[in-house]
Amino acid sequence: MKDTLHMNTVLVGLIGHPIKQTYSPFIHNLAFDLNKLDYFYLPFDVPASNLRNAIKGIVALGIAGFNVTIPHKVNIIQLLNNVSDEAAAVGAVNTVVNDLGKLSGYNTDVYGILKTLENYKSTITGQEVSIIGAGGGARAVIYTLIRYFKPSKINVVNRTGQKAEALKSYFSEKMKFDEIKCFELFPSNLVDTFQQSKLIVHATSVGMYTETDDTTISLDKSFSKEQVVYDLVYNPIKTKFLSIASKQGAQIINGIPTLINQASKSFELWTGETMPLENVKRSLELFIGS
Repeated sequence: MKDTLHMNTVLVGLIGHPIKQTYSPFIHNLAFDLNKLDYFYLPFDVPASNLRNAIKGIVALGIAGFNVTIPHKVNIIQLLNNVSDEAAAVGAVNTVVNDLGKLSGYNTDVYGILKTLENYKSTITGQEVSIIGAGGGARAVIYTLIRYFKPSKINVVNRTGQKAEALKSYFSEKMKFDEIKCFELFPSNLVDTFQQSKLIVHATSVGMYTETDDTTISLDKSFSKEQVVYDLVYNPIKTKFLSIASKQGAQIINGIPTLINQASKSFELWTGETMPLENVKRSLELFIGS
């Protein structure tokens, strides 16, 4: 892959905190090389307190676009000039295009989540589901489920009940979906709720590299072979959360398919070209396994 830059190289990147876990530079820089594009993708560690200044710097430096990850997906909206209809409905942005200082926000997570879950549509559609988390990732999951899978009920589980209640109010207003029930994260009191769910989605950063021994749910009674259990975390490939679910026979999904598919849409927004998905996927698998 490219290891040198020059005056005509188009810079794109990622802002978030932490970002040590990211595979996005590998994915995008490989895709740029495969498509013979003079682009380069850089990660920028931006704590929440520095978000506004970071955006000013991106505009000043002429960086052409960037991905947005934890914890900025919601707060960045107020700093943008335009937001796509879908990102506005989700209430979170994960991709930004900089057009001569005019910043437009999009949500490609929805596409990534939809592509990840489409093979499980018959299991999920019309069923009760549970989402752990109430941040930008959870918003994209809830939006995708309501729009494409029409669940009978969504349980939103979060450390603070207030944030879960805020999501309930938000999607009741935005999408007229009123079958959301909120819980604070006390795992021992949630076993029945999880057992009734055909899909459980973990949408927090807990268990992500470098804190791989952490998990939001440690009770194996929460899972069964009738469930699909999905973790948005992609590094490590198999989180402790997924390991526990797997041991109980659940079908598990890690965050890699979502990462690659959402990246392909970001790539298109920045370049106008199609990402060579299969080549990127094979190379990423080799990279992770090395």
